[in-house]
Amino acid sequence: MTVTAAALFTDVYGHAPAGTWSAPGRANLIGEHTDYNDGFVLPFAIQHRTQVALGLRDDDRIRVVSTFDRAAVEVSLSELDDLFPARRDEIVEWARYPLGVAWALLRDRDGSAVRGVDLAFTSAVPIGAGLSSSAAIEGATASALDEVWGLGLDRVSLAQAGRLAENEAVGAPTGIMDQMAAMLGETDAAIFLDCRTLDAKVVDLGFAAAGLELLVIDTGVKHSHATGGYGERRAACERGAEIMGVPALRDLSTGDLARAEELMDDVTFRRVRHVVTENQRVLDTVKTLRDAGPSAIGGLLVASHASMRDDFEISVPELDTAVEAALAAGAIGARMTGGGFGGAAIALVAQGDVPSVTDAATAAFAASGFAAPTIFTVAPSRGAARDR
Repeated sequence: MTVTAAALFTDVYGHAPAGTWSAPGRANLIGEHTDYNDGFVLPFAIQHRTQVALGLRDDDRIRVVSTFDRAAVEVSLSELDDLFPARRDEIVEWARYPLGVAWALLRDRDGSAVRGVDLAFTSAVPIGAGLSSSAAIEGATASALDEVWGLGLDRVSLAQAGRLAENEAVGAPTGIMDQMAAMLGETDAAIFLDCRTLDAKVVDLGFAAAGLELLVIDTGVKHSHATGGYGERRAACERGAEIMGVPALRDLSTGDLARAEELMDDVTFRRVRHVVTENQRVLDTVKTLRDAGPSAIGGLLVASHASMRDDFEISVPELDTAVEAALAAGAIGARMTGGGFGGAAIALVAQGDVPSVTDAATAAFAASGFAAPTIFTVAPSRGAARDR
């Protein structure tokens, strides 16, 4: 039986919590590495959630525990400004996420005006699978602290606090897509997000009506955004924007790529080409969903994976195997999802084909000598909320 956050809280702290909150992981239908380039993304929240139980204290301490590390990490709220970002390495990595959110929420406020808290986390979001377990922790924490501290922040502001925590407290140079999906998710819909303006529109996916399922093929290859490959890609994008004289790659269109190729070295150009064409694929996917429905977006998903594999070079053999096996078994479309260097692929599959695509991917992994993947369906779900 899976332990609940409330049960963990009671076991560790010796009394019942004041309440529990949760936030979802997310799958990104399309739009990878476009978010920190001020571009477009189309994620949706999934049914797998991270839950936090919270109890108020009578001092200014914040203490965190989780099912994957029951050793409590405790600091004072007044110490957070000294810890982040300069001394973040003194805190075990998982705890930087909730402590970083507390720091981000209090950064421009008087921390002495709020009470300390005890927090206990459980999660059903697969770690390292590209389903943003980190944003789920951040979203649950931000929602809980916003309520008990009476901050009155809107969901976009809470998402921004999560991104600040991930960038500065954790040290991962991510964009804001994951946090926005965790905060704004809705059932049976995706969030079409302009990462420059943070304008978000709900886009009906229509998977159920079309008889489709979205299958996640978790390769089991772990990735970490705080390591070098992600940062190198981001630096290349910034370099490309500077060469082209624009604030961000969002400001380029596919018509600019010929000139970009003349001005850049091959690697920088290919990084730029991925982002520019991926932005266009997001726009095309939104239009196609509205005009023709989800059964017509398969080619865009496949083109996205090829761009990440060849131009952005963030795929791995296991991800390519998952995509190729799913397509060969009849998937409408498939692509890797998340930051890359491991994690999961997604496949859009007719409901009746889920068993055969699952079997095909499992067999392909075995034939390649890879560890067996974990395969499951995800459903577009609600964003962060108080549970009780």
